[in-house]
Amino acid sequence: MHLKLGILFPGQGSQHLAMLAEVASEYSIVKETFSEASELLGYDLWQLAQQGPAEALAQTQITQPLMLVAGVSMWRVWQQSGGINPQWVAGHSLGEYTALVCADALDFSQAVQIVEKRARYMKEAVTDGEGAMAAILGLSAEVVTELCREAQIVGPVTPANFNTPEQTVIGGIKAAVEQASLLAKAKGAKKIIPVAMSVPSHCPLMYPAAERLKIDLDSLYFRAPRFPLVNNVDVQTIDAQHFSDVIIRDALARQIYSPVRWVEVIQTAQQAGMTHLFELGSGKVLTGLGKRIAPEIEYHSINDLISLQRGLEIVCQ
Repeated sequence: MHLKLGILFPGQGSQHLAMLAEVASEYSIVKETFSEASELLGYDLWQLAQQGPAEALAQTQITQPLMLVAGVSMWRVWQQSGGINPQWVAGHSLGEYTALVCADALDFSQAVQIVEKRARYMKEAVTDGEGAMAAILGLSAEVVTELCREAQIVGPVTPANFNTPEQTVIGGIKAAVEQASLLAKAKGAKKIIPVAMSVPSHCPLMYPAAERLKIDLDSLYFRAPRFPLVNNVDVQTIDAQHFSDVIIRDALARQIYSPVRWVEVIQTAQQAGMTHLFELGSGKVLTGLGKRIAPEIEYHSINDLISLQRGLEIVCQ
């Protein structure tokens, strides 16, 4: 079988204390990447990642830069170790910025700064405790979408992440999320899990953040990606032949208040003939989701020395 490799980059939710510590002990590029970001951010991101407190890592203004830097660090380790270039890349939510950096479409320094602003604008768009998110398991995306419409009598609530055919995350005003969750339970949902996010991402509450981000995105310089990149908001493939910095900027702005269409993103990888999808960064959330979307593809999360070595063995066979 001819191997075709795609690389995935995770977003918020995959962070944890002491992340990438083992890899950093063998590859100095990890701490160098974190140091590069820390200088731009004005605080020691590596120390926060290693020593916490854990509550700080869950705050979006920390989580977003952290996950970007973790993903870029592992990408640099992958390259330094002799890992092959992918033929396709994508990132979940915030991970889309990581994918843009690793596809050489956006400079790392610019990405760190725009992600810090993105996080701050999102945090400032809602009052603490005003919004909420919940994962609905066991119902189709169509059913969850309709339940959100019904719950909007209470307030704004919409699908935020179409993660698998039977897992949809919703977001909006807390009371409306609770109402949609009750409707989902009555409809036969297997499980409803409140999502521990400090802001309700990918829902209409983020419109003000998107308007602010648009201004900053206009000042960024984007290049054609080295590898085809599929975005979240339109499931559109951006490559050297279909490159438009206007399209990238517009998609990144709309992404904040639009659902992450992850099921379709992975289906696009499958249609493009990817045989392997490697998740680079921290955690293995996307690996788990992928297996539920397109089980024919082989998935691996590369986040420590053992998984890195296994990934290198696979691509070097």
